Order: sequence, then C-alpha cells, then structure tokens
Amino acid sequence: MSTENLSQSPEQPPRKPRVAVVFGGRSSEHGISAVTAGAVLKAIDRTKYDVLPIGITREGRWVLTADEPERMAITDRRTPDVAQLSDSGEGAVVLPVDPANREVVYSEPGSVPKALGEIDVVFPVLHGPYGEDGTLQGMLELSGVPYVGSGVLASAVGQDKEYMKRVFTSFGLKVGPYVVIRPREWERDESAARKKIIDLAGDHGWPLFVKPARAGSSIGITKIDDLSGLDEAIAEARRHDPKILVEAALRGREIECGVLEFEDGPRASVPAEIPPPQAHAYYDFDAKYIDSTPGIVPAPLTPEETAEVRRLAVDAFEAASCEGLVRADFFLTEDGEFVINEINTMPGFTPISMYPQMWQESGIGYPELVDLLIQAALRRPTGLR
Repeated sequence: MSTENLSQSPEQPPRKPRVAVVFGGRSSEHGISAVTAGAVLKAIDRTKYDVLPIGITREGRWVLTADEPERMAITDRRTPDVAQLSDSGEGAVVLPVDPANREVVYSEPGSVPKALGEIDVVFPVLHGPYGEDGTLQGMLELSGVPYVGSGVLASAVGQDKEYMKRVFTSFGLKVGPYVVIRPREWERDESAARKKIIDLAGDHGWPLFVKPARAGSSIGITKIDDLSGLDEAIAEARRHDPKILVEAALRGREIECGVLEFEDGPRASVPAEIPPPQAHAYYDFDAKYIDSTPGIVPAPLTPEETAEVRRLAVDAFEAASCEGLVRADFFLTEDGEFVINEINTMPGFTPISMYPQMWQESGIGYPELVDLLIQAALRRPTGLR
C-alpha cells in the first residue's frame, strides 16, 4: 500500500497514514524496547504521519501509552517500563483480526469498547522473544496489517542463533565454532550436555561464551575462562531461554554493518568497529546501553575490507530472506577473514545505537531512516511475497 491510497473522498483531503508504534513486550529486553520507542516517536514526522503509541506490558497486555517520548529514556541507569507509561491500569488495546478491517479498539472493564480508528502500518520496536521472533509478525500477517521489518521466517531465523548459523552455513557464510544444548538434552543427561561444552573448549580453547539461544542485547551472556564458571553460566543463560548456545572465542576485531531496504533492493551502510570496552569484560548490555561504549564509525578498514564486509552483510540479509533492516555483526579474524556472528532483524535503534550511527555516517539521518522504513513497509504487501 502507498500513501496515495489513503484519500477518503473527492471532498476530503487525503488523510495521513497512521503508524502504530508497538513496544515493550514480554522479553528481558522490555526496557530497551521502550527506550527505542521513545526515539522513534520523537523522530516520526508528524506533518506526514499520525501516530498511535501502543505498549505491551511484561505480562503481555496491550495498552495505550502517552505520546511522550521524553518519559521513555534511561534514568539513573534504569530503563523505562510500559506499566509506568500506560494511560490506564485496566484498559487494553485490541488490534484487528479481520484483514478487511484495520480499526483498533480500546476497552476497559464495565465500559463500551471505544474505536480508535484504523492503522495503516505497525512499527514494531520489540526486541527478543514475543515480538522480534516472528510471533508478532505472524499476528500482523493474519490481520493483513503492513509492518516495518522482516517477515515471520526471517524474524524467527534472526532470533534463534542456532538456526541462523545453520542458514548462513548453507549459503556459504563462515561462522565460528559453537555447540547447542537443547532443553531435552539438558533434562535427559546434564553430564553429557556439559561434555559437549568441555569438548568445544578442548578443541578451540578458552574462553567460551554461554548464551541464551533466543535473546539479544547481550542479556544472559557469560564469558567463562575455565570450568569453574560453567554451571553458573549455564544457569544464567537458561534463566532467559531453556535452549542455550555456547561459542568459542574468536580472536579479532568486532565489525558491524547496517543493511537497509530501498526500492531497488537492500544496500549496506559504512561499517563500524566496536573496540574492546575499557570497563567491561566484553560488549555486554551495560557497555551498549548504560555506559554507551562508543563505536568507531566508519571502521578503520582498507577499501577492500570495507567492500567485502558490506557485500557479506547484504548476503546475510538475503540468505535469511530479511526485509526492512538488519544489523550484521562480524569478526575480522587475525587471518584477515570475516566470520559472521549474528544478525539482528530489529537492532538497537536509539540514536546512539550503532545501526543509526552507521547510516548517519552513510548520509541518512535518524528521522529520514525512520521514514524510509515506514515507506518500505507501506509499499510491501502482507501475505506470501
């Protein structure tokens, strides 16, 4: 759908497309999603779009929130919470389930449901499970509502680090050594599961990184230097996801690259480098969002290295059938080879996040970036494509 289709009648001026910014959610990345929503709400051109902020509480209730981006910021090293931003403690928002009707309804106990008008596109800024992983995308597909970002398959692949790596390997992209411990493996034989991890260390050395397989923002990740920290690391990862991924450390530089969908196809930004943070063992949640460890944009690479990582970022975007946007993360090893670590189909998207910074350096500022993503979503049909 395009903006031109939004005229109501010859007598009435065309109405502006209505964007529902959906944020929060049930994952451990709830707070940073709210921070991202504040940045997006501040950047959306209100002369061009109407906006409806919708928060999802940690329990999964959809609520109306005030359109007040300044409240959606990190304060005293704490991220915001949708429950504190909600207009009502009991009201709930219901999205349409009929593709012929895009009207959003708000209801409160004991009151007649109130129609809030139609939405034309959803901008989901949820991170992690129950939002970035294909679940919300599937609901929007059933409802026939266009949305920003990747579809069901690419979102699910981008969330599950195991299957992401399997897809990349099948398309000829190089990934680092890893093992996966599935829930049934752990429940059936913990000692055999531990042995898989110990064998990985025996083959590739320490340290290892123990991660939830389906989480982001470096939440639940532990770097371990020997066996003494293994059980605690496994417990921390399983607190966020019963399926865990353990990766061998790669010696090299951390390089990131943004991919953005244009009308003529995806293009890559200039790359960035993440230098080792001074006050942290690795680039963890606090380094990313609380202490805001600065990246180097553009990355100090040779022209050949820059061209190669941009090519590989687009290859990763295409391999996973992504749409809209992706941040692709690589290691440039000591042998001069790019190894892909992961992609994020809804990367950190605050103005200080690396994805917007890379596009800023590429000539596209934050408000224009938000607009390009909304326009791409309006152009794209729902359903099979």
